[in-house]
Amino acid sequence: MELNREHFCAIIYYNFQSQLSQQECLAELLSVSGNEAPQQSTISRWYGQFKRLSDGPRVGAPKTAVIQENVDAVRKLIIEDRHVTYREIEAQLVSRWIPHLLTEEQKAARVNWGQKTLDRFNSGNSKNVYSIVSGDESWIYCYEPENKRQSAVWVFQGEEHDAGHIATIPLHEQITVTVDWYTTICLPKVITELRKINPEGRIIFDQDNASPHTAQKTRQYLTKENVELLDNLPYSPDLSPNDFFTFPKINNTQRGQRFQSPEEAVDAFKNAVLDLPENEWNKCFENWFERMQMCINIQESLLPVMEECLTSGQEFVFQQDGAACHTSKKPIKWMEENNVPLLKLVSSSPDLSPIKTLWHEMKKKY
Repeated sequence: MELNREHFCAIIYYNFQSQLSQQECLAELLSVSGNEAPQQSTISRWYGQFKRLSDGPRVGAPKTAVIQENVDAVRKLIIEDRHVTYREIEAQLVSRWIPHLLTEEQKAARVNWGQKTLDRFNSGNSKNVYSIVSGDESWIYCYEPENKRQSAVWVFQGEEHDAGHIATIPLHEQITVTVDWYTTICLPKVITELRKINPEGRIIFDQDNASPHTAQKTRQYLTKENVELLDNLPYSPDLSPNDFFTFPKINNTQRGQRFQSPEEAVDAFKNAVLDLPENEWNKCFENWFERMQMCINIQESLLPVMEECLTSGQEFVFQQDGAACHTSKKPIKWMEENNVPLLKLVSSSPDLSPIKTLWHEMKKKY
């Protein structure tokens, strides 16, 4: 019987499954077929193909994700919009924000910054609060969350005696935010608008620690324009007025709307910002200072609860998530000193938190 390509392939596959090496497979084929046997390169190529047939780790949702609750949620989205895409459904149902795990130094910097800022502005009661201008960038979509025709803008708020929007500077042609664009286009336009309102007054600028914001060229430009820069905080959107107020509030009003062009989307964003009443901006800055105080106080708040547990005389094991206030040195040290057993922390796992489960059930009920 003359062996053809399919026969040799079957033999090579059998040897592969028998865990023979490529050299052992070649030796066996040579002993049976002599010069008719496939070459070493052919055996090597087939071994590679067979390895790719084996199932490896796979990404995606497990079978347990196909539950009635998810099925109903998908059906509701389809009924509301028959043109909804798979990616839009995925974005609305499974997107989640994963917080950055802060180092001890970064946690301490947040507390120190909060205390310093509270002292300087008298917990938000100082008139100098009206000198603060907060700036940041956000994507604006022609349709959120799917369409990628977008323009990024800078939104600034805060002015002398009144609180509100200063300027929206769009990015055209999908260029990225660079220090050159920031210092030659964005900031000059913003400062020009500020000087129209407050020609000689102090400007105190607040922004995050993105690289264009912290670059030496940016600092030099702000110094030249007599603009004071507040200290930057790493990974702290909860202490950024634009991140916890402006962008979520405006994006919620635009979600689900379809725009024909990036320019139309930017105009809609501008109008939504301008429509915000002054009292909303005032509440934003009041909340900003409240968040600073909360950042300082939150490390202290856990200790009385644990002390009450200790004095009750009952044995207990403490379980908590990986929030910064839970994992900072002071609570951990207190637990060690008082022999409080602590369950191992699981980050980004609200489904394993009894409290989160209870809150979820209460929200559904009430």
